[in-house]
Amino acid sequence: MMSGRREEDRRKEMNSGSSSSSSTSPNQEWRFNQTLRNVQGLLKGRSFPGKVLLTRKSEPLNECISPVNTPDIGRRYYDSDVGQGDQMNDPFKRDGETSGSAGDNVNLQNLRSSSKNSDSSSADDQRSVSGARATDTARLAKFTKELSRPAVILEKLRELSWSGIPPYMRPNVWRLLLGYAPTNSDRREGILARKRVEYLDCVSQYYDVPDADRSDDEISMLRQISVDCPRTVPDVIFFQQPQVQKSLERVLYTWAIRHPASGYVQGINDLVTPFLMVFLSEHLEGGMDNWSMLSLSPENISNIEADCYWCLSKLLDGMQDHYTFAQPGIQRLVFKLKELVRRIDEPVSRHMEDQGLEFLQFAFRWFNCLLIREIPFHLVTRLWDTYLAEGDALPEFLVYISASFLLTWSDKLQKLEFQEMVMFLQHLPTQNWTHHELEMVLSRAYMWHTMFNSSPSHLAN
Repeated sequence: MMSGRREEDRRKEMNSGSSSSSSTSPNQEWRFNQTLRNVQGLLKGRSFPGKVLLTRKSEPLNECISPVNTPDIGRRYYDSDVGQGDQMNDPFKRDGETSGSAGDNVNLQNLRSSSKNSDSSSADDQRSVSGARATDTARLAKFTKELSRPAVILEKLRELSWSGIPPYMRPNVWRLLLGYAPTNSDRREGILARKRVEYLDCVSQYYDVPDADRSDDEISMLRQISVDCPRTVPDVIFFQQPQVQKSLERVLYTWAIRHPASGYVQGINDLVTPFLMVFLSEHLEGGMDNWSMLSLSPENISNIEADCYWCLSKLLDGMQDHYTFAQPGIQRLVFKLKELVRRIDEPVSRHMEDQGLEFLQFAFRWFNCLLIREIPFHLVTRLWDTYLAEGDALPEFLVYISASFLLTWSDKLQKLEFQEMVMFLQHLPTQNWTHHELEMVLSRAYMWHTMFNSSPSHLAN
């Protein structure tokens, strides 16, 4: 059996690795064993690694009920953020993973086909469950336990968050995952207050000044930001409010002035929007279409902007060369994506090459905007739960997410010629995606990362 040989090979590698190096931690070994079991389960047609329950029928969504007293707040901004309950009884899964039958006998061959053309899916597939990763009482209790510690254990919080964060907990968890809020609860309130005052000082020093006090480059940069803000997430009405655009402008200009190595680069405006959405959810009820910043006090607006500013800074600290001159970090990821796709799906890779399609023609925007422009905006926060859980490893994992995203349409792409491919990849049919499709993308990315990332000859530098 293929899975038997794979397991034997893995065990030999582990044994040789443990004898040659003592640096492997028990946690790393546990993760490896757990991932191996998940992949073996996939090959046996039992389950799909990466925390998604495969289903072919719509099921009613369980309402998110918190073990702590938080009336209504758990249902803020998107009701679809709450999904089906987890199954918590498998000791070999990461926290929050589910198990379930795939319905078909899945093997390595049809694993590849599972990443292909969503257009050819059946009507049943189109009725996939809409909702984020499960947030049942047991899962909420795990988050509550971690967040209530005197000092949060970030590694445990990351493991939980990878599979999705309950909406009302998301603001606090994101601040912690990014290192903006300290893990020590006694210091948290004081440090956040100090950082918010620091942001106000920066706005006063750099933004609230007349143009006569700005250099020509600063005037040009501010003008470009003011042009880009109205173009940000144009299909979401909330972001067309003048007050929202003004907040975006303040955050972006202040960040750009404080980070002269890159300054403002188009696309960074998109990266503020998930933070703005999440931190506003602490103050505004209902769906985003009904939000208005006019109902917020100046202090609340300032605090929200400050949190967006500092979280954006923390996020981009780990991707500095993505936005410096010529954006070499992004170009490096595009090259790795091309190599990864070649290894995973050689036919589509060869077809794209034969047609003369360069990955830079579509993937540059994916990495520049972290896929925000490629999926419905209501799915972005779920995607970013995984992003922030990855921490410093995010740039590396983005390659696998992008490969999984691209190969969703492998069959379709192989039927298109150059011009058709360019148009298709610039206008992907994701407008009707639910959390189910997103979870499938993340699942494949997780599995491929586990299978390929440790290979010495995998991706060229």
